[in-house]
Amino acid sequence: MLRLININRRLGDFALKDINLEVSDGQYYVLLGRSGSGKTQLLELIAGLEHPDTGTIILDGADITTQRIQDRKVGIVFQDYAVFPHMTVFGNIAYPLRARKEDKKSIAEKVEKAATAMNIKHILERSTEKLSGGELQRVALARTLITSPRLLLLDEPLSSLDTSLKDDLKRLLRNLNIAGQTIIHVTHDYGDAVSLAKRVGVIHNGKIIQEGSVDEVFKNPSNRFVARYAGIRNFFRVNISGEKGLFIGTTEHNVKFKLNGVSADNESLLLIKSDSIVLTNEMPEDKELNTIKGKITEIIPSEFGMEVTIDAGDLFYVNIITSDMEKLRLIEQKEVWMSFTSKDIVVINGN
Repeated sequence: MLRLININRRLGDFALKDINLEVSDGQYYVLLGRSGSGKTQLLELIAGLEHPDTGTIILDGADITTQRIQDRKVGIVFQDYAVFPHMTVFGNIAYPLRARKEDKKSIAEKVEKAATAMNIKHILERSTEKLSGGELQRVALARTLITSPRLLLLDEPLSSLDTSLKDDLKRLLRNLNIAGQTIIHVTHDYGDAVSLAKRVGVIHNGKIIQEGSVDEVFKNPSNRFVARYAGIRNFFRVNISGEKGLFIGTTEHNVKFKLNGVSADNESLLLIKSDSIVLTNEMPEDKELNTIKGKITEIIPSEFGMEVTIDAGDLFYVNIITSDMEKLRLIEQKEVWMSFTSKDIVVINGN
């Protein structure tokens, strides 16, 4: 449905570089990146607010690279909503149809339908100046969707909402997508990508550095930047040695890891998710496991329980639920065993 081919665009000192992207019909695509990474600039190119220096944008088989924004079947909802404060909710939603000079009866019917879908029919006559962030977001969505765009672009749609409003809007966006709406959603929030995306791309310094399904990207990050986004804190630079499929990765502090299915490489990074590591008071008997002994240096609350920092020569960060921590009687300065399988280790290029 949408194809970006070798897109390049310089904006002052910043540039989008060699962007290639495909979004199929009915897909929910999340583009994840930090502030200044180029994600909003890319949305503006797709919408037609800007044009690339080089490259091609194809929508439904047609080249729209230089097409005017009003001629594209694309709708965009901005981070600040961009509602008109001097208009009512009805006036805001109706605005695109009035600009097209549709008749009043048709406008009224379409506004009511869009407002009902966004659950804001009861505030149609209200001024937008007195609306909550969640209500403003729904007004902006209704105004965009009333034109029946083939592609809906969302610029950080959840960033200014509290948790309960976020959950409501996520449910609404999922339902829109289930109904067939193709969506490209840009955000800096990893949680948004995991909870909404069918496919995700990570953009950094103007380049898409990894792309694929949520599992493909975050379970097998291609580099340290993507791994950090996935919440991975355990990174170990190792030298890999061995033969006949049996390999050992060794850190500069002589911590050793058993590895499977890798090649010998003196410049590798090992990644282990904090919740893949199991803690025990005694050494596990399973010889197939990686087992490492260390001393607890810190225990702090985390989103899912407690984060335990363990010094084994290199520092490890382990997530553990509170009940398991109490069962093991974990305290700072206590020695414990860490264990994990070779499958829990991701090996990436050290560069």
